[in-house]
Amino acid sequence: MIFETEVREILTRAPDVRSFRFSKPAQFTYKAGQFMFITIRKGEEELRKHFTISSSPTEDFLEFTKKLTDSEFSTALRASSPGDWTRIEGPFGKFTFEKEYEKSALLAGGIGITPMRSMVTYWYDTGMTSDIVLVHGCRTEADIVFREDFENIQRHTENLRVVYCLTEPMPGWKGYSGRIDAPLIRKEIPDYQKRRMYLCGPPAMVETMEQLLRDMKVPVLNIKREQFMGY
Repeated sequence: MIFETEVREILTRAPDVRSFRFSKPAQFTYKAGQFMFITIRKGEEELRKHFTISSSPTEDFLEFTKKLTDSEFSTALRASSPGDWTRIEGPFGKFTFEKEYEKSALLAGGIGITPMRSMVTYWYDTGMTSDIVLVHGCRTEADIVFREDFENIQRHTENLRVVYCLTEPMPGWKGYSGRIDAPLIRKEIPDYQKRRMYLCGPPAMVETMEQLLRDMKVPVLNIKREQFMGY
């Protein structure tokens, strides 16, 4: 589906991380975890790039979330404001959360958390009773994206557990430090071999996580992965 719309709202999620929201046409249907192409204008030029949909199919808006860098697209997004023209194409992708697996684990690196926000919100809104463990690795506590969203869901269900791991924690941080590794997985997801594992983040992180899980004897068919190129 291709349609033209305008920015409805811009939310600050973390330093240099913004969510851009749009009204969702009634005929636009997608699955949690899919992505869409976004076209914006920079003067007379049109810029096009794909983004994971960070909103859930259960919500009445479409949203993508981006870590703003020095790229041409990011520069244009920094200058955008509600009311700006946008073209949306989609949905695309097979990194989806469709079935109610009895147990799942979501491993995200940095802005790779965006499809996980869609999946967890969809899971909660549709009343699924399966068990989910979400592990989010990022740089600092300030870089944790969607923390409020996940904490709100955790307050209303015992079936979601969120774990954070920081590579550059400040003094006083009581969570995990470093990168997501085998000891962390064994401790926080002791039944990891029986779970459906979703991986998303920078390509190097996804490659490392997939190899780690294979070394830990997680069945290959239980691993679903998505890479964020141009991270």
